[in-house]
Amino acid sequence: MRQVWITKAGRPEVLQVKDAPDPAPVAGEVRIRVEASGVNFADILARLGIYPDLPGLPAVVGYEVAGRVDAVGPGVDAQWIGRDVFAATHFGGYSDVICAPQDQVFIRPADMSAEEGAALPVNYLTAWQLVVVMGALKPGETMLVHSAGGGVGIAATQIAKHLGARVIGVASQWKHAELERLGADWFIDARAEPLEARVKDITKGRGVELVLDPNAGSSFKRSFRMLAPTGRLGMFGVSSFVNAKERDLLNVLRALIATPLFQFMPMTLINANKGVFGVNLGRMWGETDRLRRWSTDLLALWNAGAIRPRIDKAFALEEAALAHHYLQDRKNLGKVLLKP
Repeated sequence: MRQVWITKAGRPEVLQVKDAPDPAPVAGEVRIRVEASGVNFADILARLGIYPDLPGLPAVVGYEVAGRVDAVGPGVDAQWIGRDVFAATHFGGYSDVICAPQDQVFIRPADMSAEEGAALPVNYLTAWQLVVVMGALKPGETMLVHSAGGGVGIAATQIAKHLGARVIGVASQWKHAELERLGADWFIDARAEPLEARVKDITKGRGVELVLDPNAGSSFKRSFRMLAPTGRLGMFGVSSFVNAKERDLLNVLRALIATPLFQFMPMTLINANKGVFGVNLGRMWGETDRLRRWSTDLLALWNAGAIRPRIDKAFALEEAALAHHYLQDRKNLGKVLLKP
């Protein structure tokens, strides 16, 4: 098999393709010949050596794949062999062959491509947890999503529209036309417009019921201010920790210092009638039954035509460094993939 390794912390060029023997599935596992792997911002944090769950470098990262099962381990029905699937993987997804526990593998619907399958697990499970499970978004409510052109932003928008909610998408101007096609109701380029003033205008001074924020630092403070009474802030990333292609611990410290503390104290939340919660799908791997239920719900939305990942660009395994540059430079509108 061929895998992309993070050889050490650093720029995207530290990613290297290496060969290794094909793995054999153990009890309860299936082996997948990978046709597409998802690339996520967590992979960039791992490459920089600041991702908390990284098992240590060198390492192979990657949380989601799609392909075809070609072998099964003891205790797994042989009928899995030959099935087209997608899977959630706890590292190891930057590979052309991978073994995964059967409980984390799902049969792809006939109309779902491998690219779409690889774009589902991380982005759509994260969005489901943010919007439905913890965000409790209701019909008629308004959600603001930062990085609306990213994989989670698009997934959250589609889920929110299915629920009957309104969506304000924060993204660069050049992404607005496509975000409108994907379902967003209003668009704000926070680098060119006063974000809070625009939200106040759109909501007639009330604020929004749900904000999804992957930025961290001072962005969390601003997002909290934009909440209406009973509003919820869902935090799901720390992109402000990254301001360069190499690790910058001083910038991480600045972002941590800028993170609001007083606003999130119990008495402040009580008096404001607002809520704050965090989502890290990487810490949910032990919740197998719950993740399977969420995935089943998402497949029902797929079958209803309510969700469809937008694939932006696919890179070969040998181009993994280019994929990381592309994602880190915010050039994507939708999902970035690796394809063996």
